[in-house]
Amino acid sequence: MTLHKRDIKTLTQRYIHISVADQRLQLIDNKRVILDAIIATAKNGVGEQFGSECTPRGWHKIRAKIGAGCIENTIFVGRRPTGELWSEALQKAHPGRDWILTRILWLSGLQVGFNRLGKQDTMRRYVYIHGCPDNNPMGIPSSHGCIKMRNSEVIQLFDLIEVGIPVFINEHRESDMSVNELPVDELSER
Repeated sequence: MTLHKRDIKTLTQRYIHISVADQRLQLIDNKRVILDAIIATAKNGVGEQFGSECTPRGWHKIRAKIGAGCIENTIFVGRRPTGELWSEALQKAHPGRDWILTRILWLSGLQVGFNRLGKQDTMRRYVYIHGCPDNNPMGIPSSHGCIKMRNSEVIQLFDLIEVGIPVFINEHRESDMSVNELPVDELSER
Protein backbone atom coordinates (compact mmCIF):
# COMPACT_ATOMS: atom_id res chain seq x y z
CA MET A 1 0.00 0.00 0.00
CA THR A 2 1.35 3.39 -0.98
CA LEU A 3 0.08 6.23 1.15
CA HIS A 4 -1.62 9.09 -0.70
CA LYS A 5 -3.09 12.40 0.51
CA ARG A 6 -6.51 11.26 -0.68
CA ASP A 7 -6.28 8.45 1.90
CA ILE A 8 -6.05 10.78 4.90
CA LYS A 9 -9.81 10.87 5.56
CA THR A 10 -9.92 7.07 5.65
CA LEU A 11 -6.70 6.92 7.68
CA THR A 12 -8.04 9.16 10.40
CA GLN A 13 -11.44 7.49 10.74
CA ARG A 14 -10.01 4.37 12.39
CA TYR A 15 -6.34 4.20 13.36
CA ILE A 16 -3.88 3.57 16.18
CA HIS A 17 -2.13 6.65 17.58
CA ILE A 18 1.08 6.16 19.55
CA SER A 19 2.49 9.13 21.46
CA VAL A 20 6.11 8.52 22.46
CA ALA A 21 6.11 11.60 24.73
CA ASP A 22 3.06 10.30 26.62
CA GLN A 23 4.07 6.61 26.36
CA ARG A 24 0.47 5.99 25.32
CA LEU A 25 -1.31 4.00 22.62
CA GLN A 26 -4.87 4.82 21.61
CA LEU A 27 -7.19 3.06 19.19
CA ILE A 28 -9.28 5.80 17.59
CA ASP A 29 -12.56 5.14 15.77
CA ASN A 30 -14.41 8.15 14.32
CA LYS A 31 -12.61 10.49 16.77
CA ARG A 32 -13.61 8.30 19.75
CA VAL A 33 -11.00 6.55 21.90
CA ILE A 34 -11.85 2.83 21.90
CA LEU A 35 -8.73 1.66 23.77
CA ASP A 36 -6.25 3.70 25.78
CA ALA A 37 -3.11 1.98 27.11
CA ILE A 38 0.14 3.01 28.75
CA ILE A 39 3.03 1.47 26.78
CA ALA A 40 6.82 1.40 26.65
CA THR A 41 8.70 2.53 23.54
CA ALA A 42 12.45 2.44 22.81
CA LYS A 43 14.94 3.35 25.52
CA ASN A 44 17.03 4.88 22.67
CA GLY A 45 14.24 7.31 21.73
CA VAL A 46 12.85 7.80 18.24
CA GLY A 47 14.55 7.14 14.93
CA GLU A 48 14.23 5.14 11.76
CA GLN A 49 17.73 3.79 11.01
CA PHE A 50 18.64 0.09 10.96
CA GLY A 51 20.51 -0.89 14.10
CA SER A 52 19.39 2.17 16.08
CA GLU A 53 17.01 0.29 18.38
CA CYS A 54 14.78 3.37 18.20
CA THR A 55 11.01 3.53 17.80
CA PRO A 56 10.20 4.66 14.24
CA ARG A 57 7.96 7.67 13.65
CA GLY A 58 5.32 8.46 11.07
CA TRP A 59 2.57 6.56 9.32
CA HIS A 60 2.60 2.78 9.38
CA LYS A 61 0.11 -0.03 8.97
CA ILE A 62 -0.28 -3.35 10.72
CA ARG A 63 1.31 -5.77 8.24
CA ALA A 64 0.48 -8.96 10.13
CA LYS A 65 -1.26 -10.16 13.27
CA ILE A 66 0.58 -13.08 14.88
CA GLY A 67 -0.43 -15.23 17.83
CA ALA A 68 -4.22 -15.59 17.52
CA GLY A 69 -5.39 -18.15 20.05
CA CYS A 70 -2.06 -18.37 21.89
CA ILE A 71 -2.15 -18.49 25.66
CA GLU A 72 -1.22 -15.30 27.51
CA ASN A 73 2.57 -15.19 28.15
CA THR A 74 3.35 -17.38 25.11
CA ILE A 75 6.97 -16.67 24.14
CA PHE A 76 7.78 -15.81 20.50
CA VAL A 77 11.16 -15.96 18.79
CA GLY A 78 11.35 -15.05 15.12
CA ARG A 79 7.56 -14.49 15.18
CA ARG A 80 7.01 -18.15 16.08
CA PRO A 81 5.74 -19.49 19.41
CA THR A 82 8.51 -21.43 21.15
CA GLY A 83 6.18 -23.64 23.19
CA GLU A 84 7.33 -21.87 26.37
CA LEU A 85 5.31 -19.64 28.67
CA TRP A 86 7.03 -16.70 30.34
CA SER A 87 7.54 -16.93 34.10
CA GLU A 88 9.69 -15.02 36.56
CA ALA A 89 11.83 -18.13 37.00
CA LEU A 90 12.44 -18.33 33.25
CA GLN A 91 13.26 -14.62 33.17
CA LYS A 92 15.81 -15.08 35.97
CA ALA A 93 17.38 -17.96 34.02
CA HIS A 94 17.65 -15.77 30.87
CA PRO A 95 18.19 -12.20 32.15
CA GLY A 96 19.25 -10.62 28.84
CA ARG A 97 16.45 -12.04 26.71
CA ASP A 98 14.17 -9.66 24.80
CA TRP A 99 10.74 -11.00 25.77
CA ILE A 100 8.15 -10.89 22.99
CA LEU A 101 4.97 -12.34 24.44
CA THR A 102 1.33 -13.19 23.76
CA ARG A 103 0.63 -11.34 20.46
CA ILE A 104 2.62 -9.58 17.73
CA LEU A 105 1.32 -6.75 15.56
CA TRP A 106 4.02 -6.30 12.91
CA LEU A 107 4.44 -2.72 11.67
CA SER A 108 5.22 -1.69 8.10
CA GLY A 109 6.12 1.90 7.20
CA LEU A 110 4.03 3.83 4.68
CA GLN A 111 6.39 6.73 3.97
CA VAL A 112 8.97 5.81 1.33
CA GLY A 113 12.41 7.13 2.26
CA PHE A 114 11.37 7.85 5.83
CA ASN A 115 10.13 4.60 7.38
CA ARG A 116 9.79 2.38 4.31
CA LEU A 117 12.50 0.94 2.04
CA GLY A 118 16.21 1.62 2.23
CA LYS A 119 17.96 1.83 5.59
CA GLN A 120 14.83 3.10 7.35
CA ASP A 121 12.42 0.21 6.68
CA THR A 122 10.30 -0.43 9.80
CA MET A 123 9.15 -3.85 8.61
CA ARG A 124 12.67 -5.07 7.88
CA ARG A 125 13.74 -3.77 11.28
CA TYR A 126 11.15 -6.16 12.79
CA VAL A 127 9.40 -3.47 14.81
CA TYR A 128 6.25 -4.74 16.51
CA ILE A 129 3.56 -3.88 18.99
CA HIS A 130 3.78 -6.85 21.37
CA GLY A 131 3.15 -8.13 24.85
CA CYS A 132 5.84 -8.17 27.53
CA PRO A 133 6.36 -9.54 31.03
CA ASP A 134 3.93 -8.08 33.53
CA ASN A 135 6.85 -7.04 35.73
CA ASN A 136 8.13 -4.67 32.98
CA PRO A 137 7.20 -1.08 33.87
CA MET A 138 4.93 0.74 31.46
CA GLY A 139 5.22 4.48 30.83
CA ILE A 140 9.03 4.28 30.77
CA PRO A 141 10.94 3.91 27.48
CA SER A 142 12.65 0.53 27.76
CA SER A 143 12.30 -1.47 24.52
CA HIS A 144 14.74 -2.22 21.71
CA GLY A 145 12.54 -0.24 19.28
CA CYS A 146 9.21 -2.02 19.58
CA ILE A 147 6.09 -0.84 21.37
CA LYS A 148 5.56 -3.00 24.47
CA MET A 149 2.13 -3.45 26.04
CA ARG A 150 0.60 -5.33 28.93
CA ASN A 151 -0.44 -8.80 27.74
CA SER A 152 -4.13 -8.29 28.51
CA GLU A 153 -4.14 -5.00 26.58
CA VAL A 154 -2.30 -6.37 23.53
CA ILE A 155 -4.85 -9.20 23.36
CA GLN A 156 -7.65 -6.63 23.51
CA LEU A 157 -6.04 -4.50 20.78
CA PHE A 158 -5.34 -7.58 18.63
CA ASP A 159 -9.01 -8.57 18.80
CA LEU A 160 -10.26 -5.06 17.98
CA ILE A 161 -8.20 -4.38 14.84
CA GLU A 162 -7.67 -5.77 11.38
CA VAL A 163 -4.55 -6.22 9.27
CA GLY A 164 -3.91 -2.97 7.38
CA ILE A 165 -5.19 -0.57 10.05
CA PRO A 166 -3.11 2.65 9.98
CA VAL A 167 -0.77 3.44 12.86
CA PHE A 168 0.61 6.92 13.50
CA ILE A 169 3.65 7.20 15.78
CA ASN A 170 4.82 10.63 16.87
CA GLU A 171 7.10 12.07 19.51
CA HIS A 172 4.70 14.80 20.67
CA ARG A 173 2.28 14.87 23.55
CA GLU A 174 -1.20 13.77 22.59
CA SER A 175 -2.63 17.08 23.84
CA ASP A 176 -0.36 18.96 21.40
CA MET A 177 -1.90 17.43 18.28
CA SER A 178 -5.42 16.97 16.98
CA VAL A 179 -6.49 14.59 14.22
CA ASN A 180 -6.69 17.58 11.87
CA GLU A 181 -2.97 18.25 12.47
CA LEU A 182 -1.70 14.77 11.56
CA PRO A 183 1.10 15.30 9.03
CA VAL A 184 0.30 14.58 5.41
CA ASP A 185 2.76 16.90 3.64
CA GLU A 186 5.16 14.09 2.78
CA LEU A 187 2.39 11.91 1.35
CA SER A 188 2.04 11.40 -2.37
CA GLU A 189 -0.50 13.53 -4.26
CA ARG A 190 -1.57 10.53 -6.40
